[in-house]
Amino acid sequence: MNDAVAGPAGPARRAVRVRGLTDLVDIPAATFHMGSDRFYPEERPAHARHVEAFAIEAHPVTNAQFGAFVADTGYVTVAERDIDPADFPGADPADLVPGALVFTPTAGPVDLRDWRAWWRYVPGASWRHPRGPGSGLDGRPDHPVVHVAHADADAYARWSGRRLPTEAEWECAARGGVEGLDYAWGDELHPDGKILANTWIGKFPYQNEGWGSTSPVGSHPANPLGLLDMIGNVWERTVDVFTPRHVPPGLATVTADGRPDLLAATTSPQVVRVTKGGSHLCSPQYCRRYRPAARSPQSDDSATSHLGFRCAV
Repeated sequence: MNDAVAGPAGPARRAVRVRGLTDLVDIPAATFHMGSDRFYPEERPAHARHVEAFAIEAHPVTNAQFGAFVADTGYVTVAERDIDPADFPGADPADLVPGALVFTPTAGPVDLRDWRAWWRYVPGASWRHPRGPGSGLDGRPDHPVVHVAHADADAYARWSGRRLPTEAEWECAARGGVEGLDYAWGDELHPDGKILANTWIGKFPYQNEGWGSTSPVGSHPANPLGLLDMIGNVWERTVDVFTPRHVPPGLATVTADGRPDLLAATTSPQVVRVTKGGSHLCSPQYCRRYRPAARSPQSDDSATSHLGFRCAV
């Protein structure tokens, strides 16, 4: 166990386990209000959604936990693997080197319509080297692991005897049993000035008065169900394929086990799935996707410095 420490926002974080598997929090079967009609189009329509009882990990998978998986299996992540030139016809082979997308603050204000101003592909960036060659994990064993593609998260989940959550499960857990509010704690991101999640504080993407990167899991209060970092810190992967709008039950093709077959709703040759929760880069100046209802598309092969995961059973 780690001792509690104080982050830049002041509150002490709870002591949490960084080795072994994360404790599971039981979520009872429930029908809850999923989505929102008040914010972004992809969150609509708000509708009643039922989930059966499940359990979900109390916090995102950490560097120490992912490291234990790699040490046990010898697994090599997608960001660390050689790139096959056949997958990128016409590209200069010299440019096809393993790496990942790393957030890089700008020197000042930029056009927020162009994400390329603050993201750059860094050869050699991976979960071991989150900012690229020369960076490492010293002092960060209990930070969420990042630069994990869908296959990496799925491999860890299988090794642990668990799985990735569905979008509905994730959102139900993030709401904390509370209905009708933007957040599990209310409708304000910073009620009475309190910092309750690791999101961007300041002027995006060049001035941040918060952590400025990932924070140790549990640096902010748990939601009413005892779950940590369901909002902010890192985006979290789910198993569900992304659709431009919610597909309420009964309106989608149904799989053999009774779940909506969202693959039937996409025509993309590259599988793009739902990520949830927002990250340390979410800013009201750029996006407000640090709410339980918010959702974002992410391709299976993406590896970025603000994308992680947690498991469910």
